[in-house]
Amino acid sequence: MAQHRRHAGAIRRSAPSSAWLNRTIQPGWTSNNWSGYAIQRRKRGSFYSISGCWTVPRIKPGKTNRYASSWIGIDGYTNSALIQTGTEQEVENGKTVYYPWWEILPNTETRIPYPVSPLDNMYAKITRLSKRKWMIVLANKTKGWVFKTIQRYTGPGQSAEWIMEAPTNGGSIAILANYGTITFRRCRVNGRSPGLRRTDRGIMVQNGRTVSTPSLPGKGRDNFTIAYGSRIPRPPKQGTCRFERKRLSPSQAGKASLHAEVEF
Repeated sequence: MAQHRRHAGAIRRSAPSSAWLNRTIQPGWTSNNWSGYAIQRRKRGSFYSISGCWTVPRIKPGKTNRYASSWIGIDGYTNSALIQTGTEQEVENGKTVYYPWWEILPNTETRIPYPVSPLDNMYAKITRLSKRKWMIVLANKTKGWVFKTIQRYTGPGQSAEWIMEAPTNGGSIAILANYGTITFRRCRVNGRSPGLRRTDRGIMVQNGRTVSTPSLPGKGRDNFTIAYGSRIPRPPKQGTCRFERKRLSPSQAGKASLHAEVEF
């Protein structure tokens, strides 16, 4: 399996508009590798915590290698720094592959040695503990595991994102896999709703074609859906995380000793 590096978004900002254009709403920004929502502030250190949940999408298999990364992160929208964690969904050599990961640029991803499958319910949180120490938490509620790591990070904390990405593979931005749809729910920055706006919304354009399109924010302005292709999906009706109730076995409980830290 290829080693991926996720890049800060190559962002081109669009003129904000509320007008409908060919039955779509103008995005706040466009990128050849990102789609989703990104918020920014000028002040350094504006963002010190981000969280959100999503259900791992099922990608369509095919003969061509294609990749899709779902993640939350801080920085990268207006600078080259980035701390992030999420799930990878890809088609490689005709087979579908799913796995969790975390990453701090400029390093490549670090794979998390726990299982991920389509339709698993994920929760992620990144928090600044001190000036240079950050905690990354990724949890799979469906399978009952929680991963935590504390890492050194010195980025400016000037943007926060919930993204579907076509990662860099072999030095080039990959072709985005057909992931269907994905919904980010209960998005939080600094412990509060981000109050998402349509101007925070970005689409992905590859080879002149829109390949990934977010909805407008849902109720509460803390959730949204992204769909493969150019058609804008409807905003989600529910903003809460879809977590299953599942008792852990003793071995699972040992591996998931941090389970109580995550607000399921």
